[in-house]
Amino acid sequence: MCLSIPSKIKSINSEMNTCVVDTMGVERSASLDLIDQDVVVGDYVLIHIGFAMNKIDEEDAFESLKVYKEIIDKMDELDKQQAIVESENCPSR
Repeated sequence: MCLSIPSKIKSINSEMNTCVVDTMGVERSASLDLIDQDVVVGDYVLIHIGFAMNKIDEEDAFESLKVYKEIIDKMDELDKQQAIVESENCPSR
């Protein structure tokens, strides 16, 4: 299962219509081709298969990130490793 975790826009490349986002400390590139809202550095977006799909309110992003952190804190090490393996197999690359 692939989850869309709130990601903060760190930079935007207008020429390529891409952005670099921070997802819980991991930076990655995402396309802005499918988002129908204007975004700026500092906005939170939901990424799916390498595309920013929605801009979300900062308060909602913080609440979601809080829940994700609570889930991660309750996982044992084996579950954490399995989640990483599964996330690497999401059809996004």
